[in-house]
Amino acid sequence: MATIFEGAEVILPDTVARVSVRVEDGRITGIDCAADGARRIDARGLVLAPALVDIHGDAFERQLMPRPGVFFPLDLALLETDRQLAANGIATAYHALTLSWEPGLRSVAQGERVLDQLAVLAPRLAAENRLQLRWETFCFEARPLIERALGAAQTPSLAFNDHTSMAMLAPGLPLQTRPFDLAPDYPVVNLAQMATASKFAKRAARSGLETGDYLRLLAEVWERRPQVGAAIARMGDRARGHGAPMLSHDDSQIETRDFYRGHGARISEFPMNETVALAAREAGDWIVFGAPNVTRGGSHIGSPSAAEMVSRGLCDILASDYYYPAMLGAVAQLRAEDRAPLHALWQLVSRNPARASGLADRGEIAPGQRADLVLLDWPEGAAPAPLLTLRGGALVHAARGFGL
Repeated sequence: MATIFEGAEVILPDTVARVSVRVEDGRITGIDCAADGARRIDARGLVLAPALVDIHGDAFERQLMPRPGVFFPLDLALLETDRQLAANGIATAYHALTLSWEPGLRSVAQGERVLDQLAVLAPRLAAENRLQLRWETFCFEARPLIERALGAAQTPSLAFNDHTSMAMLAPGLPLQTRPFDLAPDYPVVNLAQMATASKFAKRAARSGLETGDYLRLLAEVWERRPQVGAAIARMGDRARGHGAPMLSHDDSQIETRDFYRGHGARISEFPMNETVALAAREAGDWIVFGAPNVTRGGSHIGSPSAAEMVSRGLCDILASDYYYPAMLGAVAQLRAEDRAPLHALWQLVSRNPARASGLADRGEIAPGQRADLVLLDWPEGAAPAPLLTLRGGALVHAARGFGL
């Protein structure tokens, strides 16, 4: 039956107002209209907002492997991840599934298992669990899986990552301003001197390898570098053919952003300095920063302050990154700091990530939009707490009954 929410402060596309919102057949069918026989939800004292759209989240990895080398059953891990999404008001999530040449958690084999298991679990999932194919560009073995995923019913996004070049960067040079990754004179580390380097020990542990074995594998993969540019061009063509949104990750130079934009990536994900963010804005690209950057008061690796980027109009989207509750927390923090009006801040976690991902049917409260909604208990000066989350009008999370 139709449902109407009454008495809430509603976050609309251009304002916040106390209006009623009618939902029927999975869609929003009216704003401030008569109940007309609909089931009435008393939402006085609460905030009704568009459900969140997470363009990049990899917190699911902690469900898959909560400790190095300790894996849990995939269905159990993904179901738990899904519950966390809905409980945090996230109705659409792009899981940043890293497809790397590393064995273990981020291997192509693990990516295949996740892709297949999500398809099996789809009818049971609360949120719309999509994939961001976070492709390590040196991992040529991932290309068949990417092409298969691009042909799936739910089109994934494709993110170009080059953590291989970041790993090979000569010591003492900052990641935030490193040269274009495919530059001929890219400054590289001497791997023979890195056997005890802590950053490689951590990567090795994630891969289930001894540090020496990891370094040998890295050296072998680095030999592929002359073919990487052509591989990027091919995968960009494939993604364009399927209408998949594309992102480039951790851009450090204008040349890097220009390169990936030329291959169809119109989303700059976590630009590592202000110069790149300004260039992305001038070119009309979408700009993504991590919500944890806001809630923690800054980047944990020295990248630009996301809050400052929001204030300066250099951030369009806030992603959960590695912590799902950070999206709501970031909006609350930015609101407390008076960075922008609430309706504008909310677009960072709803409308903008939806539009950047090609999803025109969600992300705002307006007639005809899919009824992806979150009802929040949000006392002045306190953290917002989701009481209800709806996906397509269906109740997928409830901390209170409300008679539904």
